[in-house]
Amino acid sequence: MADATLTWPKNYNEVPKAAFTRSDLYLEEIKRIFHGPEWHPVAHESELPNPGDFRTIRLAGIPLLISRDEGGEVRVFYNACSHRSNQLETAVMGNKTEFECPYHRWLFSAKGELVGCPNPREFVPGFDKADYPLGQPRFDLFYGLIFVTFSAETEPLDQFLGEAGETLRELMAGDGRLKLLGYQKVRYDSNWKGYNDNDGYHAPLLHAAFKMLNWQGGKGRQYTATKRGHVCFESALSVASGPSVLKDKDLIAFKGQDPSVGSRIVQLFPTFVSTKHLDVINLRFATPIDAETTEVHYAYFAHQNDDADMLRHRLRQSSNLLGPCGLISMEDASIFHRIHIGSHTPGNAIFQKGVRDPAKLESEFSQNDESGNLPRWEYYRSVMGFERAQA
Repeated sequence: MADATLTWPKNYNEVPKAAFTRSDLYLEEIKRIFHGPEWHPVAHESELPNPGDFRTIRLAGIPLLISRDEGGEVRVFYNACSHRSNQLETAVMGNKTEFECPYHRWLFSAKGELVGCPNPREFVPGFDKADYPLGQPRFDLFYGLIFVTFSAETEPLDQFLGEAGETLRELMAGDGRLKLLGYQKVRYDSNWKGYNDNDGYHAPLLHAAFKMLNWQGGKGRQYTATKRGHVCFESALSVASGPSVLKDKDLIAFKGQDPSVGSRIVQLFPTFVSTKHLDVINLRFATPIDAETTEVHYAYFAHQNDDADMLRHRLRQSSNLLGPCGLISMEDASIFHRIHIGSHTPGNAIFQKGVRDPAKLESEFSQNDESGNLPRWEYYRSVMGFERAQA
């Protein structure tokens, strides 16, 4: 990696600011992380409830087509014709049982099989349609959450998730039987690491709604789940009654079953964030666009067993509390951008809250510590091959 070297500080609580800004590092990150041996959540199967439903996405530049075939099976393909790699589907989502390439009219089923192509008698001798299905990356499902990896060396999904799997399952209503409510999509003027360096320390300090709503912090814990630095938050709910700034106090009502763990967050390396806060179920699918831009798809869900009142309640909370313009998170976009700007200065970002020993990497943290991000940074450093300074 001659063109993308970086010396890492000796102390575990220091991160070089250059990691957020250097474009030469970005190209190596795409190769080693996003196209390397990592699992990336890309959608939930409830986004494709019916046979023939599909959606398209791009993950670190690679176009994907996710579909549910006539038999109800979810499949993931590269969104490229197996003939000359023309982008097969341009719609964001829809319903089709067949996909036709407009360039040479090759036709594919929802199972990815090549079912028709003009003039095959004039093709290479021995041509067989069975040899030209749509290409597929490795993919797997976890309670309906669809993961993709572009490497044959990636460990099995259950090993990748580790302890985070149990918190993620509970976050998705315990069984993953979700119902899509809708999306919010945004591009942040920030490197992907600036977006994903969000921590537990800032929330009650940055977000004005916590004070406006007289929100009370509950007890909880934060822990890393694997060597990759996946971080999980499990927090009790303690919502103040009678906030004076809301005419409709049901907006922050909690109708769940267990207020002792009413809030859960799972951050999976490199960019996935999932949140269950109050009655909001929010999965955030993020991808780097370039070294200075990150795109995030906020997807909101209900449970399939919700009655009409609960469905409406979740919908109102989803669109008002979380997301790029939510009451308790609207300030994040500005901070992501300002981190990116400020990181163009010399030196290191130095973590403080929750750091008991700069020479030691821990795995258990208090709910509002910023030190929970450090195992993720250490994994990033090791994957990128950066040597730690000795003195």
